[in-house]
Amino acid sequence: MALVTGAARGIGAATVLELCRQGYAVTALDVCSGGNVLPGVGYPMANRANLDAVAAAFPGRVLTVESDVRDREALESAVNATLVRFGRLDAVVAAAGVVVGGLPQWETPDDHLQTLLDVNVGGVWTTAAVTVPVMLAGPDPSGCRFVAVASAAGERGLFKLAAYVASKHAVIGIVRGLAADLVGTGLAAIAVAPGSTDTPMLAATADLYDTTPRELGGQQGIRRLIAPEEIAATIALCCSPAGAALNGSVIRADGGFG
Repeated sequence: MALVTGAARGIGAATVLELCRQGYAVTALDVCSGGNVLPGVGYPMANRANLDAVAAAFPGRVLTVESDVRDREALESAVNATLVRFGRLDAVVAAAGVVVGGLPQWETPDDHLQTLLDVNVGGVWTTAAVTVPVMLAGPDPSGCRFVAVASAAGERGLFKLAAYVASKHAVIGIVRGLAADLVGTGLAAIAVAPGSTDTPMLAATADLYDTTPRELGGQQGIRRLIAPEEIAATIALCCSPAGAALNGSVIRADGGFG
């Protein structure tokens, strides 16, 4: 049984589908705010129809939940609903995130930085804080996994994206600290750092640079965009028994991002 945040589209949606293909039942969680965007976010968020479309691919296997990863009580409610529906929690994928940028660091408004800290950092932190104790208390903690979606930006600097870069560095820091706390439990915490992946977020990033997603993908070693399904396959590997050896690791699924 797995729980995936940011599940309505992009990497999160692809992860829900891949985990279902591998036999998991999944709670697919997304804020589903549609056109209601946060400060600095220049693109519409996913909506309820997007989330329902993901669930429709595996009838009866996906529990959909509209919830905000910034809201601890809402996340706790989602986890409780998961336990009622499926009886246990074995894997959590924190894929919810936003991109904000387009200005140099010294011109970036404080509320843009706050958006990124609240969603990208606080969302991963709170998701872990709510779900990890549940997995540790479950029947098989050593088979459980917490996977956070970071970014190639989590280990390098990108111009006009200083706040986003800071937020993704923080995601990696959360995972490394969590992994240290989990030593001896068997539960593994892992970060996956995608490169330029064909998602609405990348399209928004390309707009910030006045370019196209295809051109961004062409700058990677594989000279193309990465498909969300490729990142989802990497995440599913992290969720598997083989993921135990990856505790504390950053898996660079970035196509040779230079």
